[in-house]
Amino acid sequence: MNQYPASVVSLSRKPSAFVPIAMSLIALCVVLVHILAFGVVREADEGPTAHIWQLLMAGQLPILAYFLIKWFPKVPRYAMSVLALQIGAALAAMAPVYFLAL
Repeated sequence: MNQYPASVVSLSRKPSAFVPIAMSLIALCVVLVHILAFGVVREADEGPTAHIWQLLMAGQLPILAYFLIKWFPKVPRYAMSVLALQIGAALAAMAPVYFLAL
């Protein structure tokens, strides 16, 4: 009986695979809601939106490390595909902060 995921879809259903993606998407939504509510404003001090974004982005690093340690040795091809999705979601969350200089 094989305990390893049989596809990228089955691997992406593991919590260590989808939680970082969800955290990145939530961070993106937090930034977009802030932009819609207050516009693109330069604040003298970081507000709660910046702190929530930072916690979401930094909080996914240990989960990502666990995912790589657990699944990369077992199913490297599938793990790299899910890792690419995770990195893409993180870059999507970082893009508005970078391009709008928030």
